[in-house]
Amino acid sequence: MATREELISKIEALPGLVRAAVTGATDAQLARPYREGGWNARQVVHHLADSHMNAFIRCRLIATEDNPSLKPYDQDIWATLPDSHTGPLEPSLAILSGLHTRWAAFFRALAEDAWSRTGLHPENGAMSLQLILDSYAAHGERHLGHIRAGIGS
Repeated sequence: MATREELISKIEALPGLVRAAVTGATDAQLARPYREGGWNARQVVHHLADSHMNAFIRCRLIATEDNPSLKPYDQDIWATLPDSHTGPLEPSLAILSGLHTRWAAFFRALAEDAWSRTGLHPENGAMSLQLILDSYAAHGERHLGHIRAGIGS
């Protein structure tokens, strides 16, 4: 089982790994789904920015409010929006870079008792800051694999 610092380091490292994975990829590679019926690599990059922005906001709500409601969104619909399906990668790569720097700093600055604070997600139930760290460190790694599979690297 990974330590908290190892998980935070994964959050911190993800933007550089995503950028490296897509550097030099052709439009055809970026448009290829990682599996039959799956998103293409471009959609996955944009999804990471969308998803991780939502998760960062959820973390900040949990840290500053008592058991806040955490709003879900339909990631599949978001992935079909034109900016996600065909838009340039650079804006989402830039978002990931800045966001993950902030997110890692946020996690590292938390007091020990903050890690058990929770918010209530209508689909997932109670979500603690520790659960979000665990989930999103794995989420990033999983989708990095999808990007690599889609572009064939």
